[in-house]
Amino acid sequence: MLQKVFYVFVKTGVLFLLGLNVRRKELLPAKGPAIIVANHNSHLDTMVLMALMPLSKLKDIKPVAAADYFFSSPLKAWISEHVLGIIPVERQRKDKTADPLEGCYDALGEGKVLILFPEGSRGQPEEMTDLKKGVSFLAERFPEAPVVPVFTHGLGKALPKGSFLLVPFFCDIFVGEPVTWEGDRTQFMSRLKDSFNTLSTEKIFAPWE
Repeated sequence: MLQKVFYVFVKTGVLFLLGLNVRRKELLPAKGPAIIVANHNSHLDTMVLMALMPLSKLKDIKPVAAADYFFSSPLKAWISEHVLGIIPVERQRKDKTADPLEGCYDALGEGKVLILFPEGSRGQPEEMTDLKKGVSFLAERFPEAPVVPVFTHGLGKALPKGSFLLVPFFCDIFVGEPVTWEGDRTQFMSRLKDSFNTLSTEKIFAPWE
């Protein structure tokens, strides 16, 4: 209930303060198991992506984020778990035998939709860094789960890294065709990178109608 109230507030705020142009929203997964992967420039990224999903699907949407940041204090941990519904991933594991993606595997096995950022951390606005291979292990374990790339343009300027002041800004969201696992990790990551490259240039060559 608390999660729904929070995201009603977020969705209203996003639509009121940000001018969101969403292209091919219909490609977002209606059900899981599925994985949404996006570039990461702002703390707004997760909230905006969740705001694009129907409220009725909220319980099945699980953001994936770094445990060392979002679970670094009791208050952060409570908000991350009970309000944001985050699946924590240990970036610096004490137990080297534990699989940091185990929580993600469990969620996909339960038919959830994951939201994750394969760059691993927030970068400069609209500038992508190298993609981490973690998403390919999820795709390998669940080859039936579509991996949907999403490129966001403008969120890094609306709430830049290190800022706590939201600046009203027009933002574009470009949803790409799903990428599926075909048995080869290098090929999968190459196709995913190509998808992001295509989406990132779309903002230049495809003006809004």
